[in-house]
Amino acid sequence: MRTDTGAADGTRATPRFPHLKHDFAASLVVFLVALPLCVGVAVASGVPAELGLVTGIVGGIVTGLMPGSSLQVSGPAAGLTVLVLGAVGQFGLPALGVIVLATGLLQLGMGVLNLGRWFRAISLSVVEGMLAGIGLVIIAGQLYAAAGTTAPESGIGKILGAPEALADALGSAATLTSLAVGAGTVAVVVLWQRMPRRVRAVPGALAAVLLATAASAVFSLPVATVEVQGLLGVIQPPGMDAFAELASPAFIGTVLAFALIASAESLFSAAAVDRLHDGPQTRYDKELIAQGAGNTVCGVLGALPMTAVIVRSSANVRAGARTKASRVLHGVWLLVFAALLPSALALIPIPALAGILVHAGWKLIPFRQVAALWRGNRGEALILVVTAVSIVAVNMFEGVLIGLVLSVVKTAWDASHVKLEVVDKGAGPIQAHLSGNATFLRLPKILDSLEALPQDRPIELDLSGLHHLDHACRSALENWAERHTAAGVDPVRLLVA
Repeated sequence: MRTDTGAADGTRATPRFPHLKHDFAASLVVFLVALPLCVGVAVASGVPAELGLVTGIVGGIVTGLMPGSSLQVSGPAAGLTVLVLGAVGQFGLPALGVIVLATGLLQLGMGVLNLGRWFRAISLSVVEGMLAGIGLVIIAGQLYAAAGTTAPESGIGKILGAPEALADALGSAATLTSLAVGAGTVAVVVLWQRMPRRVRAVPGALAAVLLATAASAVFSLPVATVEVQGLLGVIQPPGMDAFAELASPAFIGTVLAFALIASAESLFSAAAVDRLHDGPQTRYDKELIAQGAGNTVCGVLGALPMTAVIVRSSANVRAGARTKASRVLHGVWLLVFAALLPSALALIPIPALAGILVHAGWKLIPFRQVAALWRGNRGEALILVVTAVSIVAVNMFEGVLIGLVLSVVKTAWDASHVKLEVVDKGAGPIQAHLSGNATFLRLPKILDSLEALPQDRPIELDLSGLHHLDHACRSALENWAERHTAAGVDPVRLLVA
C-alpha cells in the first residue's frame, strides 16, 4: 500500500496545521499558569471558585476564537478583584451577572462604533496609577485573607487596620500558621525564578499552590480551604429581579466602571503583548468586540468579568505560541479540569491563594515607572500617585475619574503656552504682543502682566500672534481694555488677525 506524502509534482505538501505542535505545548503552559489565578481571583472576589474557571473557559474558547489579538489570553484578572468584591457586597451575587452582561454589551457597542482605538489615548500615567491602586488594595485585602480574618470594607481601612490585625495574629497559633502558609507561597513564587530552567517549566504560581496544598495535607495544618460547589451548581443566569437594578444610578456607575477599566486593561495589555512578538498586531476595535462577546457570555452564565491578562499572555508568547489555537486549547484544558476534577479545588488552602494574589498585586505596582517619571516628568508622576491614592482612599471608579481629570488639566496646561512681549519706544503707545495659546489656565499670568503696564499711556494690544483664544480670555481682555480706557487716556486698541 502506498501513502502519499507530497504533492503531485513531487514537492512536500504543506501540513494542514503547521503550528499545532508549538500551540499545543504553549496551551498547556498557559493552562498551568491560569489555573491558580482563576481560582485565586474568584475567591478574592467573594464568589465561588468555580466561577473563576468559568470565566477562564469563556475567555479561552469564546474570546480566543474571535479576531483581534492573536496571542493575547483572556480570563478573570486581579485588576478587577477590588471592583467585583465591592459590587457583590453592594448589589449581591445574582446582580453580578447583569453587571457583566451589561459591560459586555457596552464593549460590543464601543467596538462596533470603532471606539477601541481611543482607549490608546488614555494617559499611561492614569492606567499605571490605576494598576498601582488596585495592587495596593489587593495586597492589603489579601493579608487579611492569609491570616484568616475579615478585612475592612474600604481600601484605606484595609491599609490602616493592617498593623492591628498583625498584632492580633501574634497571639493566635492558628492565625500564625495561616500567615506562614501565605508567606511561604509568596517566597516560592519569588524564588522559583532562580530555579533551573527545567524546573521552571512548571509555573511558579502552580508550584507554590501545589507545595502549600501538600504541606497542609501532610501536616494537617489548621488552615481554611476552598469551598467547592461543582461547576453546574455555580452557573446561575441572572433572573429578572437582578435586572431591576439597572434603574439604579449607582448600578449604572458600576457598569461604566467595569467597562472602562476592563477595556483599558485589555487594550493596554494588547499593546504590551504586541511588543513581545513579530506576528500579526492587534486590531483594537476587533479586540474590544471579542472582549465584549466574552463578557456577554460570562454575564449570561453569572460568572466573573474578564479582561486580557498580561501574565497569561506573556507566558503564551514565551512558550512559543504561534496562533490563537494555543489560547483556545488552554480554555479546553480548563473545561476538562473543571468537569473532571472539581473536588481537587477543595484541597487548596485559601492562604496559598492569598499569597499568589499578594504577589500579583505587588507586580501591578510600577515602581520603576514612578522613579523614571519623577526624574523626567514630575507632573505625570504626580498623576500616577494621585490616581493610586484616590483609588485606595475613595473607590475604583472615582479614583480613575480623578486621574483622567488631572491628566486633561495637565495636558491643557502644557498646551496653553502664551508669551507677552512689551515694546515701549518712549514715545507713542506701548505695544503689547500676545502669542501662543491663551486659555483660562494662563489668564491670571496674562492679566498680572497687563495690569502692571503704565496707566497713563495709550496701549496697543496685538492678538494676531495667538493660535487660540478661548472665551474666558477674550472676555477678560475686553474687560481689562475697558477698565484701562476709563482711566482717562486714549482707548486701548485691540489688534486681531
